[in-house]
Amino acid sequence: MHLEPARFQEVVAATPLVSIDLIVQRPDGRILLGQRLNRPARGFWFVPGGRIRKNESLDAAFARLTQGELGRRFERRQARLLGVYEHFYADSVFGEGEGHPDTHYVVLGYLLRLDQADELEPPAEQHDQYRWWLPQDLGGSPLVHPHTQAYLPACQAAGDQP
Repeated sequence: MHLEPARFQEVVAATPLVSIDLIVQRPDGRILLGQRLNRPARGFWFVPGGRIRKNESLDAAFARLTQGELGRRFERRQARLLGVYEHFYADSVFGEGEGHPDTHYVVLGYLLRLDQADELEPPAEQHDQYRWWLPQDLGGSPLVHPHTQAYLPACQAAGDQP
């Protein structure tokens, strides 16, 4: 379901959005990040992900988002739920400052571990470039958004980080 921009702006101003973030990890431990083109978090390196649509099951949302964000469809059963996170931003897709709503997301963070053979083709619509980051590098970088860095302890606790 797609909303007209004015209606979507009302929704962003009045409610939290529910989304899935994809913490995609290669066998060598590196995590895929893209440099965001859009608000919120524009300019930061961030994990791929997106909103869950009204009346869309989690399984359907996961399949749609992995296809759209990674260029390859994965099933939710192939991933592990790391936890539920809250992301608050002072801006939104509509802008920043007076007259523009802030953004509140409730995020389901999923760890998706790839096999050696898994190849991805992420699109350049929301990110202008992609890079595989070592966890220790992304955890301390001012270029990586703090909401992305917040996933690292859950990866470490699960024993999924080398």
